Amino acid sequence: MAELQPRIALLIDADNAPAEKIDEILTELSTFGVINIRRAYGNWTKHGLIGWQNKLLEYALRPMQQFDYSKHKNATDMAMTVDAMELLYTEKPEAFGIVSSDADFTPLVMHLRSKGAAVYGFGAAQTPRPFVNACSRFLYLEALGEEVVLEPKPARPEARDHKAEPAEAAAKPDDGAGLRVPTQQLRQDTWLMNLLRTAVNAVQDEEGWARVGAVGTQIGNKTSFDARNYGYATLTKLLAATQAFELRDEATPRVAVRDKRLLKGRSGN
Repeated sequence: MAELQPRIALLIDADNAPAEKIDEILTELSTFGVINIRRAYGNWTKHGLIGWQNKLLEYALRPMQQFDYSKHKNATDMAMTVDAMELLYTEKPEAFGIVSSDADFTPLVMHLRSKGAAVYGFGAAQTPRPFVNACSRFLYLEALGEEVVLEPKPARPEARDHKAEPAEAAAKPDDGAGLRVPTQQLRQDTWLMNLLRTAVNAVQDEEGWARVGAVGTQIGNKTSFDARNYGYATLTKLLAATQAFELRDEATPRVAVRDKRLLKGRSGN
């Protein structure tokens, strides 16, 4: 008997998400399960949502009309929150996909996760960090697809208080995963380097080697993280790009890494 795939409810804040990324969003989300609930929220009387209207039938998205109750504010986030809570206790999906760059959804995501549902977030690079961290996994929309026009940004942009040099900004694409953040910028991202080194240290063996798969699991249990937000297709490629780790058994399921500082410590003894 075939194992049932997790059921996913996809809720899209159409006011705060680009319609041209829906194909990539569905492709990514489908790797986690079956997207049997697909809803896009917005005031469909607005001309600004015409791009989404052309995608509704093509991708079987159910449009959820939400009029603006007051000027300069929309009620889309409240409507999405109410529906998410109803779905949580009625349809009981195993996971939710939330497409928005609005940090107001942070309490909702935290509640969904506290009730056992995974939450996969999708938003722009400027999405506030609390919302990103609250998700089981968050992927920047700029990292999806092959056409990337923005300057490369790490998953924690506020950790960078310096400007990229012109040569760095002209990074090369990495397997369609976006623009690579150069090694120098990776090494200067204290949050990133501490995250990687702490995860490696937590799962390393007696010789300091840590399976990359275990490192990824350790990071995922701690915070929302995706190597593609840095422009690298896999965690292995990101670890290699930092030039802070030694790699073993590359291109195999047994690929492992070891902190180069450990080698320096041993050579100094």
